Amino acid sequence: MKIYTTGVSAIKKAEKKRNFELNLDDIKLNHAKIQMVKPNETDLFFAEDLSVNINKLEFSKESSQEVIPVFYNDFKIAGKGINYNDQQDISVESFHLNPKGGQIRNIVAKPTSSPKMAMDFKTDLIQFNINDFKFVDKKLNLDVKDVLIDGLNGKITAGKAVPKKKTAVTGIQFPIVVRKISLKNSNITYESKKQPLTFNDLNATVNQLELVENNAKNGMAVKVKDYALTTKNFVYKTEFYKMNVGALALNKNKIEINQFAMIPLVSRAQFIRMIPVERDLYDIKVNTISAQGNWELFSENKFINATNVMVNSANANIFRSKIPADDPKEKPLYSKLLRSIKIPMYINHLNLKNSVLEYEEDTPQSEGPGKLTFTNFNMNVKNLNSGKMKGKPTQVAIKIDCDFMKNSPLSVNWGFNVADLGDRFSISGRLANIPARALNSFIVPYLSVSATGTIQEMVFDFKGNPKGIGGAFNLKHKDLKISILDKKSKQKKGFLSAVANVFIKTDSEKLPESVIVEGVERDPTKSFFNMFWKGVEDGLKKTLIGINIDKTKKTVEGAVNTVKDVKKSVKKAKEDISKELASPKTNTSKEEKKSEEPKEKKGLFKKIFNKKENPETE
Repeated sequence: MKIYTTGVSAIKKAEKKRNFELNLDDIKLNHAKIQMVKPNETDLFFAEDLSVNINKLEFSKESSQEVIPVFYNDFKIAGKGINYNDQQDISVESFHLNPKGGQIRNIVAKPTSSPKMAMDFKTDLIQFNINDFKFVDKKLNLDVKDVLIDGLNGKITAGKAVPKKKTAVTGIQFPIVVRKISLKNSNITYESKKQPLTFNDLNATVNQLELVENNAKNGMAVKVKDYALTTKNFVYKTEFYKMNVGALALNKNKIEINQFAMIPLVSRAQFIRMIPVERDLYDIKVNTISAQGNWELFSENKFINATNVMVNSANANIFRSKIPADDPKEKPLYSKLLRSIKIPMYINHLNLKNSVLEYEEDTPQSEGPGKLTFTNFNMNVKNLNSGKMKGKPTQVAIKIDCDFMKNSPLSVNWGFNVADLGDRFSISGRLANIPARALNSFIVPYLSVSATGTIQEMVFDFKGNPKGIGGAFNLKHKDLKISILDKKSKQKKGFLSAVANVFIKTDSEKLPESVIVEGVERDPTKSFFNMFWKGVEDGLKKTLIGINIDKTKKTVEGAVNTVKDVKKSVKKAKEDISKELASPKTNTSKEEKKSEEPKEKKGLFKKIFNKKENPETE
């Protein structure tokens, strides 16, 4: 049988009531070959072998008012070599259907030029069993016992997003129930906005999926009672990163992730050229991540309520270049960031164990990035929350213990309340036994300064808010000295280093027990840690150089200016001598000769000309 289509939409006319009736005990179509042709002579539908058997077919005035305008007692439909080509080119090796279920084998789908979602996949088997399928008052009533999809392999590409109008669904008797969905032995890639998400060796089960009425969200919402998913070599790519997971196991109460990695796809130099404003580049590897609790991720009422999240053996490198322009956007503090999470979230304990954190930063003037390293990094976060889960505490407590620059024990206590709209926080800690040389890998390239000696203990107890930070600061050190380096050669500048060390208090026993850090204002376009560092920096200045920083600064600047004046005077003297030697010799009187005899050197010049040692280069 060959049927031609015109491609022209039918004009809707007022429906006429049908007064005739048709009753057939059986209607059979055996091994038919059917072809439907488009106006361009290509196939819309083709069936190599199609058989249809309908028992007790009835067409009447009553049935004509239904969605399916016939009544039947039973039916069986089977076919081989089926092809349908409209917005997708879909072919089926074989299928059979009846009122209680069906089976479809070897489905192949190929994309067309349609701007809608494109599917390019092959699946070995789709099988389903139906508990109930009927129309009541022109509404579909569907209860599916189970659906099995086996061996689905391919790619699904999202089309252009089209805004959907919120419309009520009128042709469905809610809820539509699918009691079990199983996906086995599959490899799927879903790509949206050129960011592919790949699941390899995917197996998933969904129990008691329901489509329920919700006019606020395009008429339908999804409810899921339970689910389980496992996959290997999970991969997700973005513009800058490739994220992959060795193995993932997920259900409603537990998550297990092994061998997580987020690796940059571009070099640091490429990254700097690609970003309009400064931004962090991450390189992260984690051995295992696990979580226990309960969460709802698929229904309308999403939430996360975890008793424990464990991140074990993480290795994270964070790189930031100061070469791109500053990002002018305001950076909210962490309490405000947590409040911005739209769903109720509560994690009783988040633990990070046996980890390494590196932070690298470069500037246009630095010779390579400076680096800060935190090893043996262990952190516990208690009551991590979004402030939206009723009955749960909102005070977040963070405890950190690690080794700073691989040598020095560091402990930190940090707290804030997510429900506090003032975003106040407290942070205190102790850093011990810091060889000053351990800081050189960061301060030499970044600040052109090197240090020797030991910082025996640094203790801080700060409080703050989005406007600034302040509190108590205490530092004990031994034989601390600094060297100011030339920015290009990285060689020591002797005089400036000497001047700086004059003002460093080398005897820490004479230091006050603590100094007060105050008046440190926050730049709202910078991070929390930038503000914290400014507080530490203020404490260091007041402790090492003294509380009257401005006076000390003027003294140092005065010394430097004096050296510059000396240099100018020496240069001028050299020029005068050169001119004198170059002029012609003449007879002079005794008075003139006497006047040329050296006079007693006074003041600054006396010190210069009597100095026997060669001055160090600035």
